Amino acid sequence: MAKKKKETEAGNMSMADVRSMVNKKHGQQVAFDLEQGNPSDVTEWIPTGSRWLDSIICRGKYAGIPVGKIVEIAGLESSGKSYMAAQVAANAQKMGISVAYFDSENSIASDFIKDSGVDLDNNWVYFQAASVEFVFETIEMLLGTGHKWLFIWDSLALTVARADMEGDYNPQSSMAVKARVLAKALSKLTIPMANAEATLLVLNQLKVNITSNQAELRTDPYKTPGGLAMVYGYSLRIWLTKRKAKASFILDDKGYRVGVEVKSTIKKSRFGTEGRICNFKIMFAGEIGVQDEASWLDAIKGSEHLISTGAWYKLKYKDGTEEKFQGANWTNKLQDKKFKDRILELMDEEVILKFDKRMADATSYYEEEEGKGPEGTQEVLDFKVISGANGASGA
Repeated sequence: MAKKKKETEAGNMSMADVRSMVNKKHGQQVAFDLEQGNPSDVTEWIPTGSRWLDSIICRGKYAGIPVGKIVEIAGLESSGKSYMAAQVAANAQKMGISVAYFDSENSIASDFIKDSGVDLDNNWVYFQAASVEFVFETIEMLLGTGHKWLFIWDSLALTVARADMEGDYNPQSSMAVKARVLAKALSKLTIPMANAEATLLVLNQLKVNITSNQAELRTDPYKTPGGLAMVYGYSLRIWLTKRKAKASFILDDKGYRVGVEVKSTIKKSRFGTEGRICNFKIMFAGEIGVQDEASWLDAIKGSEHLISTGAWYKLKYKDGTEEKFQGANWTNKLQDKKFKDRILELMDEEVILKFDKRMADATSYYEEEEGKGPEGTQEVLDFKVISGANGASGA
């Protein structure tokens, strides 16, 4: 008589046993209960150099670049992408994170990196990004070294696929090859990077959206190269724009350009803050990097604890005392610990708490005019009309 096969009834195996069985089958932990740990949760953030920007990235908390995720910083020309990336690299090193910098633009100078605070002698490696495949193959290799990595790719727009490099100069001969490589690489490496707590910061270019649809142009005046796979793969997209005018530049006392005023927009966020904006200045002479503290006054101007009367301001402390100061003396006032601590309290209240609890008018957090798009939209529209993209021949 044949021995009756013992069957496991549904529900007899505990969920803990199910997870253990699956993990054993695949040789690694792939099954979780999400109570004891969730591989998708972000537990660390790398500061960007702008406290205001860090405060608008994640709803309800002070954040930064999320560790273990894929992030894009895209911007117009000379909008400070590389300056911000260098600041992020320096801050990552302070957290014990190793930095791998992939440079396809061949533009990163040693003095610039060192002046930005990066330690070139420790936890730093620089690569010439010869191709898209090279970048991802190297990332895959480095994931097995035991380091906790921040990969910075500068920039996606100017990195070619091998087929482009080995072929001719006809853009039709290798159309969409780069986008297909990116799609395959993301599918292959997103989970391994997350499990290794590796962060990929992609720098990209904002380019004019070539379309005859004027409604689309008003809401989406810019596009980024690289295909849609990257757009879907990003957990966070930060776009940097600036005014096309002399007013966007910061001048020294002799009129030399030493920096630029930047508008930052959260284009995509899996942390509940898509569409939020902030402004700050980036210096490329003297003290290189984000001029962080100078932006705090603009961030808290809506507070009932800060009253403006022309050039003068009145700050109210928790104990009921008040202090007057001039806006021109702002950075000097921040040297006073009591004053600075109160300002940081108001930053957290105005930028983080009130947004999280929906306590203020939403228009103060998003674009000033709904549907207007980033600054420079009107210039893009003017360009499109002149070039004939409004439906005329244009030839």
